[in-house]
Amino acid sequence: MNRFEQEIDQILNDLERNHLKRGLRQTQTATGAEIDYLGKTVLNFSSNDYLGLASEPFLKEVAIQAIEKWGTGSGAARLVCGNLKIHEALEEATAHFKGTEAALTFSSGFAVPLGIIPALVGKGDTVILDKLSHACLIDGAKLSGAKIRVFPHQNLRYLEKILKESSGKKLIVTESIFSMDGDLAPLREIIALKEKYGAWLMVDEAHATGVLGENGAGLMESLGCRSQVEIQMGTFSKALGSSGGYVAGSRQLIDLFINRARSFIFSTAPSPASSAVSLAAIQWIQSKAGNQRRELLQNYILSFSQKLNQLSQNSLFTGDQSPIFPWMVGDENKALELSQRILQQGALTVAIRYPTVPRQKARLRISLSAKHTPIQIDRLLGIMERSL
Repeated sequence: MNRFEQEIDQILNDLERNHLKRGLRQTQTATGAEIDYLGKTVLNFSSNDYLGLASEPFLKEVAIQAIEKWGTGSGAARLVCGNLKIHEALEEATAHFKGTEAALTFSSGFAVPLGIIPALVGKGDTVILDKLSHACLIDGAKLSGAKIRVFPHQNLRYLEKILKESSGKKLIVTESIFSMDGDLAPLREIIALKEKYGAWLMVDEAHATGVLGENGAGLMESLGCRSQVEIQMGTFSKALGSSGGYVAGSRQLIDLFINRARSFIFSTAPSPASSAVSLAAIQWIQSKAGNQRRELLQNYILSFSQKLNQLSQNSLFTGDQSPIFPWMVGDENKALELSQRILQQGALTVAIRYPTVPRQKARLRISLSAKHTPIQIDRLLGIMERSL
């Protein structure tokens, strides 16, 4: 083993000693209420496929037809020769869905803030982040070169303090549903503060799109505040059952990103198949069938929350308005052991550890899907009760 390999080995040993080392575990399917995990069929309560669309036969057929029409890949970046009709159709539908003038799609949700935050702000400006913001938002802020200020989770008083102190362009960045805690951002209050201090607001609707709102467009639609938010972003890879990311806003904003967002300019265009599936999913989500499935999911969320409150009167479980229910454990090793015990009883609830969450804030992240049945959810509750 050479010096380089020894140093890498030391890093891996440190991760393992602190119960933070990860590894890939193959599954036969990644979506659905039940999956084959490590050769065993288990209930899946770890997926972000909130509406169960990723395994829908009609979307599989859409993907096949797109491949037959356009091929398996786009072949080039959008600004070269990879701009296909399906990309533009998806962007038009996304803008309509999100209530904006225009939209732009990216190869992944993670790529969106890496491109758009540096396109908006730079040296002399300030990016203000909720402490629990997703890694992609943090990394995009770092790439911008702007000063980064962080306010404690949901602490509006501290956010106002930062806004008072900040100079240059001020960009507030938050998720609408926080991916690891399942709680909702106080968007109306944040909007009031950003307007008071002349800031811009960027909201990541990754986990709210398809789940909240009259037509499934997210928390901003639910609150009726879309016109007051300058930048909307999200992903097609959660409730929409596809892949890729988007940003939506004014026509001028999207034109700016076409010219300055490096993760858009220098990336091969999203595949025709994923774009076609995303488009079909957006259309379906706004249909009667989509509304019915979203209503079913909301019923599950309410029922599960009530039963969790009966199961434990302390603060072990959080979340009650989104499909995400963290089971707070704290210690990383204990979270791993608890996840394994639950897996042995037939349910997948993956342990979430640092750096995804802060140190000593490990938890099991339980996520519901409309594809679950009441019997399956009750089975999980029984397993959880035995594991307390």
